[in-house]
This record gives sequence, structure tokens and C-alpha cells, in this order.
Amino acid sequence: MARLFWGQFPIERAAALFFYEPQSEASRLIYEMKYNGRPEIGERLGVIMARQILGTGFFDGVDAIVPMPITRKRLWQRGYNQSQKIAEGIKTITSLPIYNNVVRRMSFKKSQTSESRWERMENVEGAFRLVRPELISGRHILLVDDIVTTGATIISCGRELAKADGVRISVLSLGRTK
Repeated sequence: MARLFWGQFPIERAAALFFYEPQSEASRLIYEMKYNGRPEIGERLGVIMARQILGTGFFDGVDAIVPMPITRKRLWQRGYNQSQKIAEGIKTITSLPIYNNVVRRMSFKKSQTSESRWERMENVEGAFRLVRPELISGRHILLVDDIVTTGATIISCGRELAKADGVRISVLSLGRTK
């Protein structure tokens, strides 16, 4: 998965718990978490993912978790940030702190579920703003998201996070599309 991000921002490592396939049991869980008010699914999956990779050294040197931010409007509609819930599950296992207010999602033009790679890139261009660079300068952060498809959202957010001096970034998601 890290190859998606090579040359886009300073990526240390990247992993996903599973390959995401539409209509699979995993996709139904993600759908329930995001659209049917089931934040506990995100926490549980975060715990499972962290347990699965804990012994691999993936978390070695990571200083903090940064959940992929969502817009205030989306937060109000959903009631929670699914990436935050996944991060909380990871924290249960790793004890890593969660930094929520480092980067802010400034815009959300439309859902990207039916967009091409290029449309996704355009949709998230300039969508994030680094607001607390001092929290992550010189640190290794773990950017957490639910599903990585083309990587456009992670790239956009990663580029913004990379504006902090000396930051190192790793990426962890529940799913990665094939």
C-alpha cells in the first residue's frame, strides 16, 4: 500500500487490515459503522487491527495517531468521525495519544464512492489545512482512515501534514481496495 504514497509525501510505512471488496462481510461492517450509527464497530475493528499488527514492529517509533478528519457538517450529520473511532480502538492496544486538531478538513465537495482516481484527486485538492504544526513537528505520526481506494484523500491530507517540520508519516486503514 505504501507505493500509492511514494513521492507524494514522506511516508514511512503503510498497512491495511484487509482487502476491501464491495458486498463482502467487511464492507457491510464498514457501511454499518459509517451510515447506520454504529461507531462501536470502528472501535472494535481498531482493536482487532492493532492486535493483529502489534508484534510486527509497525507501531515502533510512532509518537501519535492522527485520525483522518471530516468536515464539521459531516460530523454533525453522522454524530462521530469513523476514523476517530478506529483510532480509539488502536489506542486501546498501543496507548498512543490521539491528536484530533492537527489538521482540519475544510471542504467536502461530494462522496467519492463512484469517482475515478483523477476525479477523487480533484475532489480533495486543498481540502485540508494544517492548524497545529507544533504538535507534530519532529514526530512520527500514524494517519488513520477507514478505507483506502485510490489514496487521494490520504495524499491530500499527508501533503498538508508534511508541511510540519521534520514530521514522519505512516498510514493505517481498515481496508484497501484491490
